[in-house]
Amino acid sequence: MKTADNIVGSSQEKLFNAGLALSVATILFNIVEGLVSVYYGYGDKALTLFGFGFDSFIEAVSAAGIFIMIKRIMKNPGSERNNAEILALKITGTGFYILSAGLAISSLLNIYLGKSPETTISGIIISIISMSAMYILMRLKISMGTKLNCQPIISDANCTKVCMYMSLVLLASSLIYAVTGFKYIDSIGAWGIIYFSYKEGKEAFEKAEGIDHCDCE
Repeated sequence: MKTADNIVGSSQEKLFNAGLALSVATILFNIVEGLVSVYYGYGDKALTLFGFGFDSFIEAVSAAGIFIMIKRIMKNPGSERNNAEILALKITGTGFYILSAGLAISSLLNIYLGKSPETTISGIIISIISMSAMYILMRLKISMGTKLNCQPIISDANCTKVCMYMSLVLLASSLIYAVTGFKYIDSIGAWGIIYFSYKEGKEAFEKAEGIDHCDCE
């Protein structure tokens, strides 16, 4: 006969396993999204889409750190971040800073040279798919974190929300170019990716320097 503690423990384990599955889904989605976005961004000469693709690769590293975090919490709920998590955060932060700098230079150069994308149709399609997927992942992560009373998982959901904002920036710049043909909008849109990338990079380093605990009871 199962005791109340056993039932609670079993339920909690199922939630954690679901959280791990969400992290894996996030990693795989971001890798595929990154490959497709970089491919079409480069081919279409669309800077915002190209930068969005590299952002997806960085998000995949961040999601890997979350996967490690959940595994650690399952074994020891009150433990501090381990070295692998801190390394993932530092790689993530560095990646976002490098992306921000690269996009800023490329954007200014494109504006100076008057360059514009050949088409932004791919950006429109990719951004709509991305926003839909990120919204579903965000809602699931919020539900999971709330049920486990686990703030780090809820924080991860907020990072997923930022991905939605980046998708919205990509959609807006791609639509404006498709409708108006305004050649500078792609380079301007890249600054939206820069803003969110820099912000996420800063937050990643702040998390790497701090110690968060997760009260999952």
